[in-house]
This record gives sequence, C-alpha cells and structure tokens, in this order.
Amino acid sequence: MLRSLYDWTLAKAGHPHAERWLALFAFVEASFFPVPPHPLLGVMCLAEPKKALRFAAIATLASVAGGLFGYAIGYGLYETIGRQIIAAMGLSKSVAAAQCTLAGNGWVVFTAFAIKGATPIPFKLLTITAGFLHLNLALFLVASLASRAISFMIVGVLFRLFGAPIKAFIDRYLGLVAAAFVVAVIAGFAVLTLVEGGGHTAASKPCIAAPA
Repeated sequence: MLRSLYDWTLAKAGHPHAERWLALFAFVEASFFPVPPHPLLGVMCLAEPKKALRFAAIATLASVAGGLFGYAIGYGLYETIGRQIIAAMGLSKSVAAAQCTLAGNGWVVFTAFAIKGATPIPFKLLTITAGFLHLNLALFLVASLASRAISFMIVGVLFRLFGAPIKAFIDRYLGLVAAAFVVAVIAGFAVLTLVEGGGHTAASKPCIAAPA
C-alpha cells in the first residue's frame, strides 16, 4: 500500500497543477500522510531546475502550515486522533523521548526540530507531540520553519544553482550537506541566545507523559 501511495504521489509531478499537489502533500505529510513530499519535489526540480527555489518554498511553507494542523491535533485531539496517527506510523515507542525533548528549553526544542529536518524521522511526530505539550506557538513556528527549510530549501538551492546534473550529488551527499547546514543554523541560534540572554538558558520543563 505504501509503495502504491509513493507511486501515486510521484505521478502528480506531471500534473498541470503539480504545485498544488506539492503543497497538499507537504501539508498533510506534516500531520498524518505517510509519504514525504521530497520525491515529488525532486522530480519537479529535475524537470524545471529554474523553478526549483519556487517549488522548495512552496513545500516549506505548506509543510509549516501542515505542522500547525498537526499541532492542533496534538493540542486538542491527542486522545481521539493523535495517538492513532502515531501508532499507525509505528512510532508509539518514540513518543516518550519526543516529549522529554520538547519539554526542554527553547535551545533544546530548536535543536531537536533542526536535527529532525535533516533526517527521515517523521516531522509529524514532533508536531503532534508539540501540540500535546502546549509548546510555545512562536517557538514552534520558528523551529518548524528552520526544520522545513533545511529539509526542502537545500534541494531547491542545489537544483537552481547546478540544474539537473546535481541530482546524482543530492542522492549521494544530501545528508552531509543538510547536516552541515544544521550545524551552522544551531551555531547561529546559540550565539544569538548567548548575546540576548547573557549565556543563561531557561529552566527545562518536566517531561509530561502522554495518555496511554
């Protein structure tokens, strides 16, 4: 079934309204859809490298919007819907770790989102858990934007600069490029935190256990 969904998603790359499909997949993947929009984004960028940044921006913004929807599910519908989505993804055992991470201070939360943006770990796990924990919405939005930019904009920038020949490089080294970008983003955030907060971080919140 998952393979069929994957193939169906890729088929939308040639659709006249491919950008709308990309936005839709990026939105729903951030809250409940199992197939990430990256394959569709890659095919669209490969077909039209000059529009790669546009495609990546669409995916980024739509995914952040979808993240807000996932946040809303966790915030008000965790018991009825959130737990079922997480269980369907086989991530029930990862919830406790996600809760403890997101219950930390702003630095810890930002780092967690940034790192997840460079890995295949489902973004929806963070969005739903963040809603359940009632994470500060402004922090959630900033962290989500950074995470999604790492995940999508790097692809767009590379395709825009180098065109179709960059595909082989992306397939092989995207993880390393994304990791380097994560380090740069986190370092910048750390410097900003030290400058504005005098080097002191807020006290971590205690972990909150989700309903069984």
